[in-house]
Amino acid sequence: MLLLAFDTATPAVTVAIGESGPDGSFTLRAGAGSVDARRHGELLSPTIVRVTEEAGITLADLDHIAVGIGPGPYTGLRVGLATAHALADALGIPCHGVTTLDALAFATGRTTPFVAMTDARRKEVFWARYDDHLTRVGEVAVDRPAELDTGGLPLVGDGARMYADVLGAGSEPVSPLHPDAAAMAELALLRLHRGEKPPDPQPLYLRRPDAVEPGAPKKVRQWVR
Repeated sequence: MLLLAFDTATPAVTVAIGESGPDGSFTLRAGAGSVDARRHGELLSPTIVRVTEEAGITLADLDHIAVGIGPGPYTGLRVGLATAHALADALGIPCHGVTTLDALAFATGRTTPFVAMTDARRKEVFWARYDDHLTRVGEVAVDRPAELDTGGLPLVGDGARMYADVLGAGSEPVSPLHPDAAAMAELALLRLHRGEKPPDPQPLYLRRPDAVEPGAPKKVRQWVR
């Protein structure tokens, strides 16, 4: 089973193709990524093409697509989701969602509790607690770093790096800083092999987008001399 995974919910644009065997074993066929918060739309499609070529397949060979559903800034998140829906519709294959923090957590391989964080802008972070790399405790939230009680747990992700002084982290956050589509592909295939229902490929918004519709134009008073 071949699966294309990608995420654009953080400054990273990451793409990977993974394959699972009948026993659930995972093989990474190809992967690539870059960190550029302003070029999600420019980078995603060419990266998908390159990774597909490196994997030695065509898009028509894919069986599934997995996409990061965030949370993340509105514009970047929508780039990935719109691309995933368009590809899945064109290819006639299922599209699955993966919470971006779950992919970040899975990549750590940790077997003890920790907290994963990504940058939410506005001096806030998206965060969640995990018992291990596969088990999230509760829902993902958005808060100001100074208001968080991490319980002294290890911190993972770029959000933790950015606010390490505020969070009182005793050391540099545990890697990785950004989600990796290779981990996302492996996690999605593992869930499918186990018969678990992945999240719907819909954006996980925890607050209103920065962009708003403009209001009615102001009336201009005409002065007459």
